[in-house]
Amino acid sequence: MRILVLGGDGYCGWPTALYLSHKGHEVGIVDNFFRRLWDHELGAMTLTPIAPLPDRLRAWTKVSGKSIESFVGDITDYEFVGNIFKAFEPDTVVHFAEQRAAPYSMIDRQHAVFTQVNNVVGTLNVLFAIKEFQPDCHLVKLGTMGEYGTPNIDIEEGFIKIQHNGREDVLPFPKQPGSFYHLSKVHDSHNIAFCCKIWGVRATDLNQGVVYGTVTDEVALHASLVNRFDYDEVFGTVLNRFCVQAAIGHPITVYGKGGQTRGFLDIRDTVRCIELACLHPAQRGEFRVFNQFTEQFSVLQLARMVEAAGKKLGLKVTIDHLPDPRVEAEEHYYNAKHTKLADLGLSSYGHGQRVENEVA
Repeated sequence: MRILVLGGDGYCGWPTALYLSHKGHEVGIVDNFFRRLWDHELGAMTLTPIAPLPDRLRAWTKVSGKSIESFVGDITDYEFVGNIFKAFEPDTVVHFAEQRAAPYSMIDRQHAVFTQVNNVVGTLNVLFAIKEFQPDCHLVKLGTMGEYGTPNIDIEEGFIKIQHNGREDVLPFPKQPGSFYHLSKVHDSHNIAFCCKIWGVRATDLNQGVVYGTVTDEVALHASLVNRFDYDEVFGTVLNRFCVQAAIGHPITVYGKGGQTRGFLDIRDTVRCIELACLHPAQRGEFRVFNQFTEQFSVLQLARMVEAAGKKLGLKVTIDHLPDPRVEAEEHYYNAKHTKLADLGLSSYGHGQRVENEVA
């Protein structure tokens, strides 16, 4: 396939581009390097220093014998998006090119507005480009499990059967996003579903859990291919922050009771999920939703895993419970379905133990 990876210089996009290239697909990367710019804005750099994109691409060609085409620009510029579609003619577009951090979107009005404009307008431009230039192109869009929130019922994969006043229908699962970032993802999902309905676009919405790990088989081939490890308070994941806190002797900071529960998956599962979605595309006019995670943990469970791993290394690890600055339930019911990718052939690295091994 000819697969265009939007946001291909980022944490999920980069290993995905390498994996797909290794599998024999013709891959193009699109990026505007905003993620690198935000490091400077926040004064917080990735723990694993990442090479400039041209160096990364040269290293990949050297170790693999394969080339990846790159396009530098902003997908909120429709002329730029259209030119890429005409030049690359993708069979599939994998869309990672969004501001991905809930904390970043909540800093102030400016960051909230930027997040929604960047994410929603960029996705709309991609949808219009598919309609205008590549109507058979399959859109594989990275969503988030955060669209659902934490309802007191089981979370289905995108849709739920409703019985009301003697009538029955299958409707989109109710959304309860917890940040302006998550709201932008909900807007994306609605826009994509609408375009599938009116234009016959084919789309897969991947509601992904929290990703952990930095290494895939392809990333490990050369030092210049190393992936990001973010641990700051804005872009760092809770697991990454806990590991760094334990390593430097800082108490692990658990918000409230630590009962906040989410789905997780290894970065190696992420890239395999993306390829499965690409190899089994949606039908024309079909909007389908996959819940993309393999394991489920609470914040306190993660803290205790890190504590146990630290003690094995001879570290003195303690856990502090801090007042929760977020508007969220500190303990809640959480049971999300995630069978559709397994039905397509996903055999997870996780199986409930992968996080523990990664931490160790």
